[in-house]
Amino acid sequence: EDLGVRHRLWVYSGRRGVHCWVCDDAVRKWSPTLRAAAVEYLSLVKVGAWGARNPLTPEKVGLWGSGHPLTLISFPALGQVWREELQGLKHRVVGSEQPGMSLDRAAQHREALQGEFPKKKDSVQRWELLRGRMERARAGSRAAATGPCYADWEVMLQFCFPRLDINVSKGLGHLLKSPFSVHPKTGRVSVPLDLHRLDQFDPFAVPTITSLCHELDTAGSDGEQEEAGETEPKRRARDYKKTSLAPYVRIFEQFVEGMESARRGERIRQSGRCWGG
Repeated sequence: EDLGVRHRLWVYSGRRGVHCWVCDDAVRKWSPTLRAAAVEYLSLVKVGAWGARNPLTPEKVGLWGSGHPLTLISFPALGQVWREELQGLKHRVVGSEQPGMSLDRAAQHREALQGEFPKKKDSVQRWELLRGRMERARAGSRAAATGPCYADWEVMLQFCFPRLDINVSKGLGHLLKSPFSVHPKTGRVSVPLDLHRLDQFDPFAVPTITSLCHELDTAGSDGEQEEAGETEPKRRARDYKKTSLAPYVRIFEQFVEGMESARRGERIRQSGRCWGG
């Protein structure tokens, strides 16, 4: 939305990623420089920023103050997701052994937190302690005209914000994984996502190449009489509608139909302007 793109198809990778196919005519003509600039704008967290033994640092979390529009848009949603994750985690994300995490710019808070964290029973209480201290620090920095500390925001970004692969997006010659391809490690099909029902999406229930073969075999031997003269490819093309892949194909068809409708509308507007001229 910030970049003015309209036609976005979100596709599950088949493993642990999500692809966003941006199909606007103008975007498809962008140069590698423009593509890189767009992804840099969207990259608040750099790929590979988190390490099992490495503390979070401001250099690894690209939070450019509270005025960045992407930050302002993201944090209401991130805050809700973060709290749900804290409540559901069995291990401690905010632990007493590393309470400061991204507090390198606020060393004055570290000693106090190290003394208070062991008194809290879980990550939720420790997070509330950290968040409250950071809010007071930001209020004090405004009054004292000093640089504010966004350690709590940086922690949420580090754990919850998507990592983007800039090389895939900026390179015009980069190999891309098409929708409905099969992931070589999981066997799951790369399927389009319905954003209106995203909460119901289960990546572990996505059709696999094995399940689809079984469903197609079942559809071909269900006793229905084949139409006279129907070839095997045509029958297979018809039978996919009887498999678990059918609703995902429909999502893709609706996306293509929306693009085609927008293109026809643009042609009509262009012809109207030409006629009026």
